[in-house]
Amino acid sequence: MLCQFTVKNFKSIRDEVTFDMQAAAISEHEDRIIIDKDEEKYLPVSAIYGPNGGGKSNVLAALHTLVAKVLRPLFATEDSEEKVLLQKKIIVEPFVFSESKDEPTEFELFFRTTVSEYRYILHVKRDLVLYESLDRVKLETGRKSALFTRDANGIVLKGAFAKLKVSDELSKTLTLLSYLGIAYKGNAVVKDVLSWFEYGIEFLNYGNPIQELRMAVSTSEEVKQLMLQMIQEMDLDIVDFRVEEKENERIDIFTKHCVDDVETEINLFDESSGTQKLFGLLPFIAESLITGTVLVIDELDAKIHPVLLRHIIMMFNDMSINRHKAQLIFTSHNTNLLDLDVLRRDQIWFTEKDEQTAATDLFSLYDFSIRKDAKVEKGYLIGRYGAIPFIKGGL
Repeated sequence: MLCQFTVKNFKSIRDEVTFDMQAAAISEHEDRIIIDKDEEKYLPVSAIYGPNGGGKSNVLAALHTLVAKVLRPLFATEDSEEKVLLQKKIIVEPFVFSESKDEPTEFELFFRTTVSEYRYILHVKRDLVLYESLDRVKLETGRKSALFTRDANGIVLKGAFAKLKVSDELSKTLTLLSYLGIAYKGNAVVKDVLSWFEYGIEFLNYGNPIQELRMAVSTSEEVKQLMLQMIQEMDLDIVDFRVEEKENERIDIFTKHCVDDVETEINLFDESSGTQKLFGLLPFIAESLITGTVLVIDELDAKIHPVLLRHIIMMFNDMSINRHKAQLIFTSHNTNLLDLDVLRRDQIWFTEKDEQTAATDLFSLYDFSIRKDAKVEKGYLIGRYGAIPFIKGGL
């Protein structure tokens, strides 16, 4: 699970902002929260709203950059298409409209595996690592321990990492966490941490766009069946689909329709753009719900009808369906979802840019004092919470 993410000096983000997936102590929809083994409570869904250019995508991009910075060296020898982009050099872009452009970018990430909660801090300047640390809390015992620190004075390995050795020639562009993943991939704690980075969080729209369609080729029958269940719940007439693999890793996907008891197959490329987008999205949704991963999607509403989008959100919010603690994080312009029957106050986030500094701020609806029956969509559209486009001169 993703617990909390903080970033400073990244693209449009100048000052420190924190995105929090911990559930606030509020009484609304108490059945729509993830309760972990130590009774800590987390949100299954969070949505970020804001005007075009307000920086909401940069919040997700910052998280993706951190994950890619750690994973890229581990995939240096991989040649699979979905990992090609992770092999490219990661250059972290600072806020450029002030002296911040000469300062490091700072990341702080709290995340949980099945056995531990970790706090990972990384400070980088462009591609150079300036500071790094990793701490752990065991969920079973609550015992806290530092695992390593890295700064200008050197590297100190502690706790479970105390007996490990680090090369004196460690590159300044390589994170220590990446190095440990390469040199000590059999170490249980290293494996636990890096398994979350590689398999515990998935980004849509931050990789090869072909991957979205390729993901429809699922080797898991469980994923396929959940996809078909969702499609039928959405009242589409698709009853099945199959995949033909071609040369050079090309694929063809065929959907099977049943209309008036007549079955017909259609190539997915002949379907509507909406159906094509659905097939690019649903494998990720199904995989997340089945495996309990964090799914991060930029502009989710651009891919799916508002009614279907609401249905997907409620699947993540329903703990009888979301039994494996999956989380959905997305940006959106669809104000229909700004409804306290759909999302709790702490699940709704906003971004906006300061007119003077052009820096992005991030804040939650939970920060506002509102009634439980408040019409959030109306309040947002009239500017009560900020984070809306300002049109000079009116319409």
